Amino acid sequence: MKNQSQSFSVDEISRIIEMAWEDRTPFEAIEHLFGLNESKVIELMRTELKPSSFKLWRKRVTARKTKHLQLRDPAVSRGYCPTQYKR
Repeated sequence: MKNQSQSFSVDEISRIIEMAWEDRTPFEAIEHLFGLNESKVIELMRTELKPSSFKLWRKRVTARKTKHLQLRDPAVSRGYCPTQYKR
C-alpha cells in the first residue's frame, strides 16, 4: 500500500481520510473519486493513521450501513455537491 499512497498527493490522502471518517460518505464515492475500493481505503487508513486512530475508525465504520450505498436507507441518501466529484 505504500506505493499506492505515494501516488496521491498529501492533499488527496488528507481528503480520502476525511471522506473515510465521514458517516454519510460511502466507500463507493471514494472509489469513484480516487479509484480505491473499500479494502484499499482500509489499507491506506492503516498506513496513514496512528494505530489507536485506525482502531477507532475501524470500530466506527464496521457494519455501518451509511458507508455502503447498497445497505443505505434511501432516506439517508443525499445529493453530492458537484465539486465533490472533481479530482
